[in-house]
Amino acid sequence: MISRSDDLELLLSVVDCGGFSPAANQLDVPVAKVSRAIQRLEKQLGVTLLQRTTRRISLTEEGELFVTNIRQGLQQLESAEEQLRLRMDQPKGRLRVDAATPFMLHQLVPLLGEFREQYPEIHLELSTSEGIIDLLEKRTDVAIRIGQLEDSSLHATLLGRSRLHLLASPEYLERKATPQTVEQLSDHRLLGFIPPSRLNKWPVGEGLEIKPDLAASSGEVLRQACLAGEGIGCFSDFMVQQDLADGRLLKVLENEMQSPNPREQVQAVYYRNTALSSRINAFIEFIRPRLHLDQ
Repeated sequence: MISRSDDLELLLSVVDCGGFSPAANQLDVPVAKVSRAIQRLEKQLGVTLLQRTTRRISLTEEGELFVTNIRQGLQQLESAEEQLRLRMDQPKGRLRVDAATPFMLHQLVPLLGEFREQYPEIHLELSTSEGIIDLLEKRTDVAIRIGQLEDSSLHATLLGRSRLHLLASPEYLERKATPQTVEQLSDHRLLGFIPPSRLNKWPVGEGLEIKPDLAASSGEVLRQACLAGEGIGCFSDFMVQQDLADGRLLKVLENEMQSPNPREQVQAVYYRNTALSSRINAFIEFIRPRLHLDQ
C-alpha cells in the first residue's frame, strides 16, 4: 500500500531536483513511479500542482502554496516521531549529512564503519556540496561548514579548527623555485576557485586576492592538481595531512600565514527551530573527538 507521505516526499524531490527524471535518479526509483505519485496527488486535491513543458517543470500558484505547507508538515511529523524515539533513547532513522567533498572524503568517510557499528539503526545519507546550501531546500539534517557562519537562523556546534597552508609539490618547486616573499607569488601559477569566490582571498601577509591561473569548483580537484605539480594552492590542514606527512606536498611561506582566521573554523550546523534530535546529537558527539582537527 502506498502512503500519502511517500507521494509527498516524491513531490518535494521533483521540485528540489527540477524534474521527474532527476528526482527518479536521485531516489533510484523508476520515473513512472514519480509521475504516478504526482498524478495521484493532483487527482486527490483536484488541482494542478506542476506545469510541465518539454524542457522544465514549475510549480503553479496552488503548487507553491501546497509545497510550502507540506515542507512544514513533514518536518513536524519527523519531529513528532523523533520525540518518541528520544523517550526510548534509541537513536534511529534517516540522517542526511552534507559536507564539502574534501571534508567528506578525508574526514567523514573513514569514520563510517565505526559509526555504523555503534548506531546500526541510524541510516546515513551523504551528500557533497562545494558551496553553502539551504538545509531546508535540500532536506539536510546537518551540514559541516568551513569558515565563519553568517546565517543567524542556524545553530552551530564548533567541531574544531583547521589551519590553512600554501602548498606545492616538490616537483613544482624544483622547476619554479620556492617563493621567499608574498610578492613573489605573482611569478607562480596559483590554484584557486572559479570566480567569484571568497576562497580566492588567501590569508597570507596582509591578505592576498588571487586571480587563479587554474580554477576549479572543487577543493579536491585543486588538491589533485597541486599533487600533479600544477602550481601553488591554499588548503585546509584536514585534507592534506597525509600529503604533508608523506612529503607529496610542501609548505610555502608558512611564517606569513594569518592564524587564527575565520576560515579555520569547522562547524556542524542545523536549524535552531528544530529540537536537537537524538540522531544529530549522536552523530556530532561521535565525530567530534575523532576528527583530525585542532581544538
